[in-house]
Amino acid sequence: MAGEEELLKRYRRKLEEEFSQQASSRNTFSANYVDFKKEFLPKHLSAYEKLCNLSEKILKINPDKKSTEDLTEQLELCHLGVTPAGVYSLAILSGIVIFVAVSLTGFLLFGSIFFIAYALIVASVILAALIKLPEFFGNSWRLKASNQMVQSIFYVSTYMRHTSNLELAIMFASDHLSPPLSIDLKKVLWDVETERYGSIKESLDNYLERWKKWNPEFIESFHLIEGSLFESSEERRLSMVDKALNVMLEETYEKMLRYAHDLKGPITMLYMLGIILPILGLVILPLVASFMTNEKGGLDSGQLALYLILLYNITMPLGIFYLSKIVLSKRPTGYGETDISEENPELRKYRNCIIKVGNNETAINPIYISIAIITLFLLIGLSPILVKLVVPKELLVSGPDAEGSVDIFKKMMLDYRLDSNDNLIGPYGIGAAIISFLIPLAFGVGIGIYYSVRSSKVVKFRENTKKLEDEYASALFQLGNRLGDGMPAEIAFGKVAETTRGSASGDFFALVSINIRKKGMGIQQAIFDPIKGALIYFPSSIIESSMKVLLESSRKGPLIASQALINVSEYIKQINRVNERLRDLMADVISDMKQQTHILAPAIAAIVVGITSMIVTILGNLNQQIGKIGTDTPTQSLKGVVDIFGQGIPTYYFQIIVGIYIVEIVYILTILTNGIENGADHLSEENNLGKNLTRSTILYSVISAIVVIAFNLIAAMIMQTLTPM
Repeated sequence: MAGEEELLKRYRRKLEEEFSQQASSRNTFSANYVDFKKEFLPKHLSAYEKLCNLSEKILKINPDKKSTEDLTEQLELCHLGVTPAGVYSLAILSGIVIFVAVSLTGFLLFGSIFFIAYALIVASVILAALIKLPEFFGNSWRLKASNQMVQSIFYVSTYMRHTSNLELAIMFASDHLSPPLSIDLKKVLWDVETERYGSIKESLDNYLERWKKWNPEFIESFHLIEGSLFESSEERRLSMVDKALNVMLEETYEKMLRYAHDLKGPITMLYMLGIILPILGLVILPLVASFMTNEKGGLDSGQLALYLILLYNITMPLGIFYLSKIVLSKRPTGYGETDISEENPELRKYRNCIIKVGNNETAINPIYISIAIITLFLLIGLSPILVKLVVPKELLVSGPDAEGSVDIFKKMMLDYRLDSNDNLIGPYGIGAAIISFLIPLAFGVGIGIYYSVRSSKVVKFRENTKKLEDEYASALFQLGNRLGDGMPAEIAFGKVAETTRGSASGDFFALVSINIRKKGMGIQQAIFDPIKGALIYFPSSIIESSMKVLLESSRKGPLIASQALINVSEYIKQINRVNERLRDLMADVISDMKQQTHILAPAIAAIVVGITSMIVTILGNLNQQIGKIGTDTPTQSLKGVVDIFGQGIPTYYFQIIVGIYIVEIVYILTILTNGIENGADHLSEENNLGKNLTRSTILYSVISAIVVIAFNLIAAMIMQTLTPM
């Protein structure tokens, strides 16, 4: 009996050790996944999680069943650790806080019930927007993941051709993709490791269910790959793997074709509502402003400017941004590039401004350069207001019949005036109007330089890598043929380098050959060595994955490796061919939108500012002339005319409002254009923002300054003809 008990104790200890080891391995995998999610999940999503969880503790509000199901689907899609109750709690709390803050601040400062009504509208819109925010995050996540779906099928198909193992193929794809799809695929593997699902197929099928509504071709392609596992014939198995990629590419093209046809209507509506109508509406604003700022119960110019800021610089840009996101949310699976600085940490230093002092290099964060430019331009641009705060008003005011060089200078540069209550209003001078162009330039040029410095060098690296990838398929085909002829891989690299000499792919193969022949490295070390490997100088996920396929397949013999490389080269050619067709589809729409961003919107706004400046100048002078006539001939009719007209909104304030609106519109249109053309390509978005913000703002300022000066000269001539002799 004692021997049996001792034996049982021994087996119990052994079982406990095995179970503890399994549990620790599962916990380690789980911790790795959580760490991976924390590292790659965008920071704004992490902040949103914290706010939702905090709001749920303060005020827990549960949505209805249908809303709960929809929100749960969106939250799971973008891996957010938030409950639907947390989403609703944050939305309602934020609406209450914003309503109280805006209404009280506006009413206490300006004593107007307008701000109470405006706060109610803003709070309602923000409440609805925050409830829809998980859907926005989900669409953004879906858009980024959709851009990578063709690549994911490419990686899985490439691996499945030489090794029929679905779990290893998904792991291979997750290692070569960037977030967010890499997070999704790692989650598929994690669910199997943690025994949430019994097999990789079950876990994958559950994950694919969430794409049924948006990307059925992605599901069909994976089902074909799964079906290849059950084929007894090698030929049929390979045929199904190849068909998976073909289905993905063909359906991508068909869906993008329909999207391109359906896009013209929403883009036209967005252009009319966001650019044409608001800017043309500004043409009649000087007349409206003149009537609204009269001295008989009207607004002062500062209040009117504040209302215009709320309308043009806050409300309308947010509405246009929301409409643009709706347009982007309907974009199907397409093509897109990744930020290679995220994949290759060595390139992150090029996100900064590199300054060389002798042999030393100093990296400066471009945010400091941007802040310096914005601060300098704002100080100069706001100088007319700063002067008003410092200099006594008696020294600033110039009379209607300014005489003497000092008075003429004050009238031309600042032209501050006194209203009926002896309050200082203005500046109305053309000099102040010209100075005001520095304020939109501060934001447009400052933010544009920030994005340009962050992206320009990295984009050049990616363009060079793209050139390599474009010609890499044919070089890879040659390498596969050399291996198929029985040539060892160590020699084949050198032979292909000779035939492709002078090209980017030839340089890559030559570097691998040099590492093998002169440095005594093996193939794996020659390619993947972290210090001397060829991939350091050619950062490309496609090249890296194809070389890993070479190493994996070469273990099964040179013929298998040869066929694997030939198939990879064919896959790359197919993807490039479809991508070019997709770019041709979107060319017309993209071309129109770029013209609107680069030329039309800044030019139209510039002309409107010039017309406004002329009208304000004429109305201001007419007001003074009518006032003089009314004083000399005190008739009731002339007195009524005098009461109708006000001083109007100064061109200085008006131009600042329009200029900032143009900066915001260019920003929104650039994001929309890039999203339609490239999908969720953050690097390309930054590069385009840097170029468009700088160019469009400078173009707007130059045209506006020329038109303002020209139209003010016309206004001076008109007033000279109307002045009584």
